[in-house]
Amino acid sequence: MMKNMKFSHMPVLLNESIEYLNIKNDGVYADGTLGGGGHAEKICERLGSNGLFIGIDRDEDAIKAGKERLKNYNCKKIYVRSNYSEIKQILEETGAACIDGAVLDLGVSSFQLDNKNRGFSYMQKAPLDMRMDQDDDFSAYDVVNTYDEKELAEIIKKYGEERWASRIAAFIVNERKKKKIEDTQQLVDVIKAAIPASARRSGPHPAKRTFQAIRIEVNDELSQLGRAVDAFCDVLADKGRLCVITFHSLEDRIVKEIINKRADPCTCPPEFPICVCGKKADMVKITKKPVVPDEAEKEANPRSRSAKLRVSEKRVKSDDNSKTMV
Repeated sequence: MMKNMKFSHMPVLLNESIEYLNIKNDGVYADGTLGGGGHAEKICERLGSNGLFIGIDRDEDAIKAGKERLKNYNCKKIYVRSNYSEIKQILEETGAACIDGAVLDLGVSSFQLDNKNRGFSYMQKAPLDMRMDQDDDFSAYDVVNTYDEKELAEIIKKYGEERWASRIAAFIVNERKKKKIEDTQQLVDVIKAAIPASARRSGPHPAKRTFQAIRIEVNDELSQLGRAVDAFCDVLADKGRLCVITFHSLEDRIVKEIINKRADPCTCPPEFPICVCGKKADMVKITKKPVVPDEAEKEANPRSRSAKLRVSEKRVKSDDNSKTMV
C-alpha cells in the first residue's frame, strides 16, 4: 500500500518522447507503464475533450496516483490495472478500435525503488519481494530460495549479464542451506562475498546486476516486453507512433529486433530485384539510432544514464512495400 508515500518518478527523455508522439488533439493515446504519470500528464495536456488517454500499469499504487495526478485534465481517461502486453484485450474492453500513439517507459519507478518495503533496491534492507503486481504470488524470495544452482546461475548470467553468475549462485545455495535468505541485505552480503574484492573496487554496486536479473525473472519482463511491442504495433492506427524507453541492453535488443523485423520483413535474397516472398512491412523506423539523454538530464537524474528511446511509426497500408532495384 502507498500509505504516506507519494508515487513519484522522474520521467526520462520526457520532452523527446512526447514530441515524437505527434499528439493529435482528438487522438487516442496509451501509456503502457503509467508509473508516476510524468509522460501521461504531458500527453493529457495536449489532448482536448474528444481525446482519449488510456493509462495501464500492473501496480495498483500507480493507478491510484495516476487518477489523482490527471484528474483536472478534460480529456477522456481510462485506467486499467493490467500488463501492457494485454493491450489488444484492453482495447476490446474499452471499445477503442486502435490507438494513435503509445509510450512504454520500462524499468522500475523511483517510487518502487525508494519504497524499501517493495524490495527492489539493494541499498535498503527489506523483504525479498520485487513484485510489480503485489497480487502476484511469485516473488524474489521464491527465486532466491527455491531455484536450483544451475537455474540461478542461468538467470543471473542471462538477465544480469553478470560475469560472476555461477559463483554467486553457488554462494546463494550454500547460504540458504544454513537459513533462508529473507531480506535484501542478506542477499547483498552473499553477493559481495561471492565476488572477489578486486572485482568490487570499480564499476557499479556489486549487487546491481543480480538484483536486476531476479527482478526480471520475478516479473517475466523480457517475455512480456516482446509480446507488448508486437501487440502495440498491431493496434496502432496508420501513422500512429510507438515510443519505447529502455534501460539496459537486453530490453533495447528486443525492441530493436522486433521493429527491424516489422520494418523489413522481406526474406528474399539481397540480389533479387523485387520482393517475391510477399512479406510486407507494416512499421517504419523514425529513429534510425536510439535517442539518449543529454548531459544535463544525466546529471539531474542519474537513473537516466542508460536510457535509450526508439520510435517507430505504423506504415500507411496503401504504401508500396515492394523491393525495388536501385
